[in-house]
Amino acid sequence: MHPRIEDYALIGDEQTAALVGLDGSVDWLCLPRFDSAACFARLLGDEDNGHWRIAPKDAEGPCTRRAYRHDTLVLDTEWETGEGAVRVTDFMPERDRTPHLVRIVEGLGGRVTVRSTLRLRFDYGSIVPWVHRSGEERVAVAGPDAVWLRSEPDVHTWGEDFGTHSEFTVEEGGQVAFVLGWHPSYESPPPRINPHKALRTSVRDWREWAGRCRYDGPHRDTVVRSLITLKALTYRPTGGIVAAATTSLPEEVGGVRNWDYRYCWLRDSTLTLNVGLSAGYREEAEAWRDWLLRAVAGDPADLQIMYGLAGERRLPEVELPWLSGFAGSTPVRIGNDAYTQLQLDVYGEVMDSLYLARSSGLSTRPHMWAIQVALMDWLRDEWRQPDEGLWEVRGGRRHFVHSKVMVWVAADRAVRTLEENPGLDGDLDGWRALRDEVHREVCEKGFDRERNTFTQSYGSRELDAALLLIPRVGFLPPEDPRVLGTIDAIREDLEHHGFLRRYSLDETTVDGLPGDEGTFLVCSFWLADALQMTGRTEEARELFERLVGLCNDVGLLSEEYDPVARRQLGNVPQAFSHVGLVNTALALFGTGEAG
Repeated sequence: MHPRIEDYALIGDEQTAALVGLDGSVDWLCLPRFDSAACFARLLGDEDNGHWRIAPKDAEGPCTRRAYRHDTLVLDTEWETGEGAVRVTDFMPERDRTPHLVRIVEGLGGRVTVRSTLRLRFDYGSIVPWVHRSGEERVAVAGPDAVWLRSEPDVHTWGEDFGTHSEFTVEEGGQVAFVLGWHPSYESPPPRINPHKALRTSVRDWREWAGRCRYDGPHRDTVVRSLITLKALTYRPTGGIVAAATTSLPEEVGGVRNWDYRYCWLRDSTLTLNVGLSAGYREEAEAWRDWLLRAVAGDPADLQIMYGLAGERRLPEVELPWLSGFAGSTPVRIGNDAYTQLQLDVYGEVMDSLYLARSSGLSTRPHMWAIQVALMDWLRDEWRQPDEGLWEVRGGRRHFVHSKVMVWVAADRAVRTLEENPGLDGDLDGWRALRDEVHREVCEKGFDRERNTFTQSYGSRELDAALLLIPRVGFLPPEDPRVLGTIDAIREDLEHHGFLRRYSLDETTVDGLPGDEGTFLVCSFWLADALQMTGRTEEARELFERLVGLCNDVGLLSEEYDPVARRQLGNVPQAFSHVGLVNTALALFGTGEAG
C-alpha cells in the first residue's frame, strides 16, 4: 500500500525540510533549499526516485511508535521486534555553511540487526549520481550536487542496485550515528559535525524557542507544535515562510489538482503576522514583515500573489513526467504559474499587515509608508477589474466579493494609519471616499437579499468560505444580520461531514479544473472564528476540538481533509492550516487558561 500523507513527519533546519515516513524512510528532501530539486523523491514516485530507510532488517511495515521530543523538531521512531527494541532519532541541525541530515540509531533492548538503504537521485529522482568512497565517507556526485555519507563508528557499506547499503547490530545502549551532508560539487566539503553534540544543541535550542510561547490555554502542546512547524517552514536567511514543504501532494487522490507550495504567499501575511505577535514571537513577526516589504517593492502594478524564498518573481510551472505521482496522482508539477495572476485581495493583505505591524509597535522601515502610498494610488485606479481571486482559479476572472472586501480593507487601513499617525502624508479624503465607494458596491452587487448572504462573486448564487472573513477584517460588525446570514448559508451549502469546502464543485465551478477536492482546513478554522465572534462560542469550541483531532500522530496538518476516507489531502505540513489553528486557539482562549 502507498503511504498516506499523514504517515509523514517533518524535520528541517529552517532552510529546507525532509519528510520521514512511519517505516523509517526519508522520502522527500530538497537540497539545499525548500525549493531546490529533491534528492529523495519517493514521496512522488517509487523507491528508485530516491529515499533513505533505516529500520530493523526484518521490519516490513510501520514502526511501533514515534514522537517528537517535547517542544522540539527532533523525531524519535521506535521498533519492537523479536530480537529487541531500537530507536532512530532524526533531525537536521541548524546549519553553518551547508545542510546536514543526522540519523542516530540506538539500541533500547536485546540485540537488533538494522539495515540502512540509501538511494540518492538528484533532480527530483531523475539522475543517478556517481558514488565513490573517499576515506571513511561515501560520496555521490552529479553536476552541481555532491552528497556524502559517513557513520560513527564507521560501518561497512556496499553498493547494490544503484544504492548504498549497510547492515549492523546494536545492543542496549549502543549507538550508530549517520550524517548525510550536501555541498556544491565544485567546492570543498564543509567541516565535519559531531552528531551527538548537534543533537544536544538542537534539543536545547528548540526548547528555548518553544519556551517563549505566551499561549497557555487548552491544547497547548498542539499549539506549540503548530508554532514549531511554522518556524520550520521559515526560510531563516530572509524570513519568508513557505506555504508547505512539498509539491504535488494531491487534493484528490488520483486527481490533477497537484500544485507546488514551496513558495511564499501574500494571502497568509496578516494572519501569520498576528500569530507571531500574539504568541510572543516578535522577532519572527518582524522578519516576516521585512520579507514582505522587500518582496512587494517596485511598481505596484507588478505586485504578485506569491514570491520565492528570497522574493524571486519568476516561478514558471513545469511538469515532471518521470514521476508517477503520490498514489498515482499526476501530473507532478514544480513551479506555480499562479504567480502571474491578478489577485486584488493581496493589496488588502499587504496594507493590513503593515498597519498591524505599525500599530503593534514593530520598528518602521525606510520607505515603508511610501510603498503603501504607491499601492493605494494604483489600487484606486484599478480596483474595478475582475481578478482570479484568493483561490487562484484557472477558469477565468470574476468580480470576487472577497477580493473587493480586501480592497476595502486596503483603503480602511490607509485611512486608519493616517488618522493614528498625523505626521504621515496621504490622500485622507480620497481614501475615505474609496473606502465608502467599495463598501457600497459590495453590499449592492455582492449580496443576495433573497437568501440573506454575500456571494462568491457579483451576480453569482455560489458561496465562498472566504466570506467568513468579513467580520474579522471589520467590513461589517459580527452582529450584522448580513454576517449572520452569510455564516448560516455557508454552513448549509459548503459543510461536508462537519467540515467546510472552499466553494462548491460542480459543472459550473469557477476554478476551471476537473475532479474533486477535500474540505479545506483553514476554512473550518475561519468558521470557528466566525462562530466565536457571533457569540456561538460552544459551537466554535466543538468545531475546534474536531479540527485538532485531525492532526496526525505527531501534530501535523496538511492543506485539506477527506472526511469520508478519513485521510489528509494536499501539501504538508500546510502553513495556512497551522496558522489557522493557532489563531483560532488565541481567539477562543486568549493567551491564558480558558475561563
